[in-house]
Amino acid sequence: MAPSKLPPHCKWNRPRRASAILGPFLLVLILPLGVARAQDNAVKARALVNSAIQMTNSDEAVKLLWQATEIDPTLEDPYVYLGVYYNSRSDFANMVKVYQKLIKYRPNEVSAYLNIGEAYMSFTPPRLQEALSYYQKAYALDPKNSWTALRIGEIFVQNGNREQATKYLREALADTKNSAASAEAERLLRQMGTL
Repeated sequence: MAPSKLPPHCKWNRPRRASAILGPFLLVLILPLGVARAQDNAVKARALVNSAIQMTNSDEAVKLLWQATEIDPTLEDPYVYLGVYYNSRSDFANMVKVYQKLIKYRPNEVSAYLNIGEAYMSFTPPRLQEALSYYQKAYALDPKNSWTALRIGEIFVQNGNREQATKYLREALADTKNSAASAEAERLLRQMGTL
């Protein structure tokens, strides 16, 4: 017999007041446990990072840093140290993997997109299209970042797209707060004959 056809005295036809009251109550009890677990994971991950940066054995330090990304995948520090490590060894494929994992858990992390773009630009030969894709994602998140505009402009110069190159290089040039990006943009624009 379906619940809607049960006699009125049957428990299945009664309003579920208890679950309506208990649901939020249980949530209030359980939510702090989840927060406490997340905080505990963050503490453990930070401890691993701190241990790793004190080590002299690079291989062991790298293992600890990767473990930290497993324990608290949202903690940025282990990714930064792993990125520096792989960059210093010109291991750009692993550098890309590091920051791709960070993006998975922190999709609005502009620096992760920029670091992936830089890694792709460091391949021999540079992987321009992959780099451009990540620079454009960084630019979408932070359109005022002159360094990103400069990098996008540089790729368009290399691809022969003068119109797009000029657009992005002029944006980088206009940012007087970042004199290095502005100076490089000016150099490229002069080289192109558009300034």
